[in-house]
Amino acid sequence: MSTVTVTLIGKPGCHLCDDAREAIRAVIGGLPAGAPEVRVEELSILDDAELHERYVEDIPVVLVDGRQHTYWRVDQARLRTALLEEDR
Repeated sequence: MSTVTVTLIGKPGCHLCDDAREAIRAVIGGLPAGAPEVRVEELSILDDAELHERYVEDIPVVLVDGRQHTYWRVDQARLRTALLEEDR
């Protein structure tokens, strides 16, 4: 079974980041049996100057396997599709 990494880039106290975290959890919780394993990691722009410079105006940012998937708001249907795609 394959593994997909979802990375949430944000910062503490960001309400949109909280919303994105909940949307990611909801999508993962609703994946069908046999779906890839999903590993979630969170990074803070406050802990990394490069991330801060790159994403400060766009947080929350969601990466799927290291590629930017979305920013500001998570479209659950779109994220679900991305997690189930064969060729990411």
